[in-house]
Formats: sequence, structure tokens, C-alpha cells
Amino acid sequence: MKRIVRRGMLWLTLIILLAALGVVACGVWGILTPVGSGPPLLVSVDPGESVSEVATTLWERGLIRSPRALVVAAYVTGKWRCIQAGRHELDASMSGLDMLDAMCRGSRTAWDWLTIPEGYSLRQIAETVEDEHLGAADEFMRAASEPWAFDTAFPLDDETLEGYLFPDTYRVDSDEEERDIIVQMLRRFEDVVWKEIFGGRAEHHGRSLREIVILASLVEWEAQQDDERAQIAGILVNRLERSQKLECDATVQYALGDGRKSRLSYEDLTVESPYNTYLHEGLPPGPICNPGEASIRAAMEPADVPYLYYVAREDGSHIFSRTFADHQRAIRRARGGG
Repeated sequence: MKRIVRRGMLWLTLIILLAALGVVACGVWGILTPVGSGPPLLVSVDPGESVSEVATTLWERGLIRSPRALVVAAYVTGKWRCIQAGRHELDASMSGLDMLDAMCRGSRTAWDWLTIPEGYSLRQIAETVEDEHLGAADEFMRAASEPWAFDTAFPLDDETLEGYLFPDTYRVDSDEEERDIIVQMLRRFEDVVWKEIFGGRAEHHGRSLREIVILASLVEWEAQQDDERAQIAGILVNRLERSQKLECDATVQYALGDGRKSRLSYEDLTVESPYNTYLHEGLPPGPICNPGEASIRAAMEPADVPYLYYVAREDGSHIFSRTFADHQRAIRRARGGG
């Protein structure tokens, strides 16, 4: 009886060993044998991403046979410690070990940085993208004129993305197109403005996101000093509440569409455009630039000021006035007329 039990244990041990060897053999085969062939693919590895997450990504992209085998190989060889974040060019003709080597060597493709300052218009952003050799300005403008083609958590205007491309510095990979850059900027707006500042609400103090962005775009263009943003927003709100024309030079500059002038002429102020707030009451029909966080916060919480007018000094600061007569005197002082 003992002999039979001993023989059974030996067979069981042998079966377990064979099964283990089979698993190991399958793992070795999986990590050493390429999936096949195909065009190179760019695979993104984010900072702090685990080797298990990397392996899952490679498997989902059809580049490896077994994510578990790649994880085991990464730990056995110690390569899990040296996988570099970035964009790696890999293809299905490479074995799993080759891919680990490539990601450890730093085979990631180069990327560029795109910086968009606060207050840039859609056209200025498009021209910057082209100047940095990251895309074509016309193609960028075409994509930005189709808001319905983008999926966002916040409401967009029907005709343009002006105002919603958040000013920031973006990493642009070599394979990205103009639309991909726009998606990045919209996502940043969603994270910073819609979720964090606006709280995903339909309104803030009775104003919609669209109205806030339009007002912020005026503040962004008019204010050159941070401590004056809320005051200028307060003056614009005072005028709106009195049904008084905004008479905002920035909207005329936008209507002219030929760059910012140092001083507008009387003829400029009469240009027929829905954006000309010297002719039309209320906010313009849309944002005139893409405002930054400071201007958006100022538009959401404008200062409670008694002023209705402001004029810029040469240093960019403003003189604020309560009455039109005071404003006229301020204009003369700002322009060196005493």
C-alpha cells in the first residue's frame, strides 16, 4: 500500500513538474517569439506607469502574445527598473525581450513643446502651430471651425472654438495632427476651467460658461496687470447691468482682424461688425481670444467697483473713472495732456 502511495506521489510530482515546465516553455516562447509583422507603432509610456500596465498596453496593441510573460521577463531580467517614459517606436516583428530592451534604451520618439500665451486668438494659435512646424495653420483653423466634431463635457459654441483652447504649454508628439493638438487644449480647458473653476455647473451667478468666457476674453485683452483684471471685469459688468454699451476697444480690434493697433481711429470705431461694442449693446457674440485662468476667475468674480470707465496709461496700467467727464480728463492725463 505504501509503495502504491509513494508511486502515486511520484507521478503527481512528475505531472506538476511537467505542467510547470509547460507553463515556463509557453512563457519563454511567448516572450521570445514575435507576434508577426506590421508597421511600426508608437506606444506611450507615462511617468510612473507600472510594467504590468505597459505590458497590457503592448498586448492591446497586438505587439506581444502574453502580458504576463512580459511582466515575468521584466522582473527576471531586472528591466522593469529601467523602462523609460515617453513614446516608443515598436513593431510586431520584435520579440518581447527586444521591446523591453528598446524601452530601456530610450527608443522613444522625439516630441516638441508648444506654448500658447494667454490672450492668443484662434488665428494666432494656428500660426504658432505652423511656425513651430507642428501643423498647417489653415488645417488647424478648419478643424477649429467644426466644434461639433469634438466630444467635450462642457458646451461649445456652434461655429468656432475661439475662447476654449486653454493657454498652456503642451507636449506634441511627432505623429500628432492639428486635431490632436486641439483635443489636448480642449481637455485642458475641461480640467482647469469646467471642472475645477466652474465646477461643471450650468451657471455661475446667473452667467453661463459661454458668457463667462466671452467676458474673460475682453478682460484678457484689456488688462495688462494682474491686479487690475477684477476691476476691469467689474466695470464691464457695471456697464452691462446699466444696458450701457461696453465700448471696448478690444472688440473693435478683433472685428478689424488685422492685428492690434496702438490706437484706434474714429473710422475704426464705426466698422460694422457684431463684435463692435461701440455700435452694439451687450457682450459680443463670442470670445475674442482664448483667456487664461486669471482672467476667467476675474470674470467669474468681478470686483465691486463704482467705476464705469477706464483708460490705459503708457505703462499698461489704467485710470478708472466714475463719470464721463472724469474719464475725459483721465484720457488727457494718460496721453500726456495734463
